Amino acid sequence: MSKRPFTTGSRLLLAVASFAVLIACAESQPAGSMATSVAAARPSDNPAWPAAAIVDPTRLGFTAEGLQALDARMRQAVDNKEIAGINYALIKDGQVADFKFVGSQSLGGTPMNKDTLFRVRSTGKTITAVAMMQLWEQGKWKPEDPITKFIPEFANLKVATSPDNLNNLAPVSHIPTMHEIMTHTAGFSYGLRTDIAADRAYRDADVLRAKDMKSFVDQVAGLPLANQPGARWYYSIAYDLQGVIIERITGKKFGDYLEENLFKPMGMNDTGFWLTEADRPRLVTAYTRNATTGVLEAYKDADNFLSEDPFKKNSHFESGGGGASGLLSTLHDMVRFTQMLTNKGEIGAKRILKPETVDFMMQNHLGDMRGILGGNGYGFGYGGRVVVDGSTETTPQPNGSFSHFSIDGCWFWVDPANKLSFVGLIARRGGGPTGGVAMGGEGDSPKLVYKALVK
Repeated sequence: MSKRPFTTGSRLLLAVASFAVLIACAESQPAGSMATSVAAARPSDNPAWPAAAIVDPTRLGFTAEGLQALDARMRQAVDNKEIAGINYALIKDGQVADFKFVGSQSLGGTPMNKDTLFRVRSTGKTITAVAMMQLWEQGKWKPEDPITKFIPEFANLKVATSPDNLNNLAPVSHIPTMHEIMTHTAGFSYGLRTDIAADRAYRDADVLRAKDMKSFVDQVAGLPLANQPGARWYYSIAYDLQGVIIERITGKKFGDYLEENLFKPMGMNDTGFWLTEADRPRLVTAYTRNATTGVLEAYKDADNFLSEDPFKKNSHFESGGGGASGLLSTLHDMVRFTQMLTNKGEIGAKRILKPETVDFMMQNHLGDMRGILGGNGYGFGYGGRVVVDGSTETTPQPNGSFSHFSIDGCWFWVDPANKLSFVGLIARRGGGPTGGVAMGGEGDSPKLVYKALVK
């Protein structure tokens, strides 16, 4: 395999050609248009949608027994104290098959409900990607642009040559491109691993709790890349950096841009970076499992490099990737977001992205590269994983299904082939017990959903 699969070869030429065609279309009409659709009215045109499942979800192509099995498995996870609670929704053909609130916001506390707020963490990366694609439609950036066009502070990046230490740093083979930033192939790290020197450097610098965007950029500029740009896929701060780029392109605070161009037009009125005291009773408690006893314990801030206080506005930079001051949202709002993707860029009769932009965003951009967040069955698009090996035991969704999940357990997938989406929101850092419900896009929920779906 080429060491630089995204800077040479036919795939990049094809991708750039596709972008060129699309941008020509984008420039022929006002970019970021929120024009009213001429399509027939849909349930999602009502900003209150979704609020409940339809009376007979079997008419959407699911068996009653299959949906009951899905519900029973989620309730079992709560009853067994694998999780404190879960809010989840299953949508098909623009209709709600399941819309459930199970368990409690904290063990023994307030029951889960429609107003419960979750730290959606890395699922916010897909939201950031949509914002980036709006700006791409306006011609504000190109995939071949070097990141220094927007973050000149990165002109002197170095690369770690050993996973064990940072003794011998090498110059970058080329400045990371925007395509590499969008696909986690730019070489940046995250701080999630302690067995790799570059990751330890990110954690030691505490970059995800930087006080503001400038501090964040300055800290990252002084840290080494984990590998040469384009050499491999490596989960990273790339989407946090996209928040910086959005601010610099638009001149707006990242959160303000999202509010004006995504959340408000989509009817996502409970999504944002900051909370007021009035919101405190709505926020879930994050848990982790005690390694010795297996019992759920409230996740402490000690060594939690993703901790934040959303009640202290502007105490941290607004993270495009889901770190400190990452987005908070509700089941209602996340379903509206995923339905916008299912609808090819439209929700509530508002156009967020052009259909061709959504198609491009949700296709695999990694070629034959594998090892993507869950195994070899996935590639990666712009803002999420893409199923590439067809429906298997590990990845029950069909090819082209697009998904993401978060460190605290929130997940979603969008299946364009079946016009289906699923959102699951929990608050558990780390895995569950052996034999417990597997939360995430390749866990119990898709297996049960597709078992329930009549072929």
